[in-house]
Amino acid sequence: MEKGGIVRGWNFKQNAKLEFVTQFTIRGTLAKITANLDHRDKRPTIPLGQADPSHCFRTTPIAEDGIISAVRSAHYNSYAPSAGSLPARRAIAEYLSRDLPCKLSPDDVFLTVGCEQAIEIIMPVLAQPRANILLPRPGYPHYDVRAAYDSVEVRHFNLIPERNWEVDLDSVEFIADENTVAMVAETAKKLGILVISDEIVDGINHCVNVSSDPATFIQVKMNLSLLEDILDDMDFCCKLAKEESVVILPGSVVGWRNWLRITFALEPSSLEEGLGRLKSFCQKHAKKQLKLVT
Repeated sequence: MEKGGIVRGWNFKQNAKLEFVTQFTIRGTLAKITANLDHRDKRPTIPLGQADPSHCFRTTPIAEDGIISAVRSAHYNSYAPSAGSLPARRAIAEYLSRDLPCKLSPDDVFLTVGCEQAIEIIMPVLAQPRANILLPRPGYPHYDVRAAYDSVEVRHFNLIPERNWEVDLDSVEFIADENTVAMVAETAKKLGILVISDEIVDGINHCVNVSSDPATFIQVKMNLSLLEDILDDMDFCCKLAKEESVVILPGSVVGWRNWLRITFALEPSSLEEGLGRLKSFCQKHAKKQLKLVT
């Protein structure tokens, strides 16, 4: 910036604390890994990093027709209330009230554009002086990012992989105190803590035709002692992207260092191809004495 022949720097700069925490988002991490792709490799990139199965399904015509009808009605062309339109909030309140002992009103409902905006709205509400929030590890990193933004202390409790990722209740009770305002899970009721819950798949739980056993992704613990020239989970994923055009999410981004999160949310043929390349990569980087044995 130049004024009167004098070159001056900008009067603002980034918040170093926020710049640091925003590096640990799922999208940001996947972008860093994707940057390692070798574009000379003509094979298609296999995305095993982001669990988004939406491309495997089609939106129900009921929802499509509802959107079309709303657009054509011309009743919703103005600025909507920040909490969402009254008809939408009333419908949601009626739906949720079916399983509650008390009835919700539209004023009890606040509509957001996805889970991230919901986190961004609820976190400042909880940001009292000395407040802390309990988050699972592994978990969704956007909670940590937004908590840092709003100066809310984060305390992590572990999920136990040997028990099918059950909550370590002892650790929850140990880290909770009089300043704990929320957690992301009957322990909360005992401690008087607000629970933040993602109930987007609630309807699926009651569908008798859908098994709860299949998962959209798995988390795998790495054994770095079996690999050479691999430093950690991030290094593994960057080199995998470069050498095999396969993108996997490192566990460190969800608080589980030296684990890998592999999604199944893609076509079976692509999944088979991606896992084949992953096997090839592991064999290529296996320590020499192990290669001889195998």
